[in-house]
Amino acid sequence: MSNFFQSETFINAVEVLKEQFPLAIWETVYVTVLSTFFAIVLGLPLGILIVAGENGRIIRVPKVILKIIDLIINLLRSIPFLILMIMVFPLTRLIVGTAVGTVASIVPLVIAAFPFVARLVESSLREINPSIIETAQSMGASPFQIITKVLLPESVPSLISNATIAITTILGYTAMSGVIGGGGLGKIAINYGYYRYQYLIMTLAAVFLIILVQIFQSVGTRLAAKCDKRLKNGK
Repeated sequence: MSNFFQSETFINAVEVLKEQFPLAIWETVYVTVLSTFFAIVLGLPLGILIVAGENGRIIRVPKVILKIIDLIINLLRSIPFLILMIMVFPLTRLIVGTAVGTVASIVPLVIAAFPFVARLVESSLREINPSIIETAQSMGASPFQIITKVLLPESVPSLISNATIAITTILGYTAMSGVIGGGGLGKIAINYGYYRYQYLIMTLAAVFLIILVQIFQSVGTRLAAKCDKRLKNGK
């Protein structure tokens, strides 16, 4: 065992851990949080539109538009992330100026994640009791008031739980973005584990990814619990 700690493999792993992992962890968190933010910005309105516009439930939206949105979401969700990253190279270059690098990886991450977020939002909003919406409509509430004061507030715990699922999923995608030169832990895992066969470093990268997932999951679960009215009323 003592020979292992004195081996070149272990010493090299310690050096990489000290020199490269701090920045890689920061890049992973930065890209994950930023990508999740933009995915929510795009996905939340789409999820609301799908539920609120269904059969003129809250707002009147042409069925053609709803079908187009539904089709786009299904198409984007069906494309594997590795293929999607390559497909959006032209768009990434247009927006960022390059198709490789840490910042460039945000574009395909957002495109891959916002349809997923839209479906999660749709799922959360469908959990709301229809009678609550009907009551608000009978009291003369406008569609905007129903969405902002009924739909969203009533589904906050579920939305936070699903946002946690989204951010942990995007975190997994960031590891794959290392294939196109994206930074972070994924880049370290691929460069050292795949190209150089230094599996100890790759394992360390995987361990830190797992730790980040646990942190995001714990924070999201606690926030959802604090916002859940049913838990508050039960105390």
